[in-house]
Amino acid sequence: MEAHDIEQAEILWDYHRIPDVLRKADIIIGLGSYDTRVAEHCEQLLNDGWAPKILFTGAEGNFTRGKWSKSEAEMFADVAIQHGADASKILVETEATNTGDNARFCKALCQREGLAIASAIVVSKPNMNRRALATFHLLWPDLELVCAAPDTHFYHSPAPGHTPEDVVSEIVGDLQRIIEYPALGYQAEQDIPDAVLHAYQELVALGYTGHLL
Repeated sequence: MEAHDIEQAEILWDYHRIPDVLRKADIIIGLGSYDTRVAEHCEQLLNDGWAPKILFTGAEGNFTRGKWSKSEAEMFADVAIQHGADASKILVETEATNTGDNARFCKALCQREGLAIASAIVVSKPNMNRRALATFHLLWPDLELVCAAPDTHFYHSPAPGHTPEDVVSEIVGDLQRIIEYPALGYQAEQDIPDAVLHAYQELVALGYTGHLL
């Protein structure tokens, strides 16, 4: 990648990632994806005592369709258990295929299980923090939410099987969804600084369009 491309991508990456200060919560919600380091981070938060349970959510999505023989949620549960999580403290929601489903179906599952959930740590890839925040704020508005993510980077430590260029196309697509989804009723509107919009437009012009709608 050219230095200019990396510079513009850093602007988007920093916008998407929300470095909230952790505080104890009723549950950890792990959003399924291709990056199992999210599951490892959930396990660490659980065993560090930040919440008493993990709820993994996800069937399959754009990046995991056909990748595994089981759902994202089940795969993440396996990874968390392998890294030391107590299986009895893990719930799985295996039907969600998008972030809106994640929010709606997790809320419904907690209600079915009789769990009184007023607060959650929502764990995702760094570039999904803002979309998760915007979606949960709209669809589960009374939930006190903290965003968290593994300490990864699009250029220095992309997930196995993904190149930096792949991730840049992904974060460009994520920004497009932040722009367009509020009008569709999918997520709450977010303030987008001019510098972020400019970086988005630059990267689209440079051809990082593989994840656009």
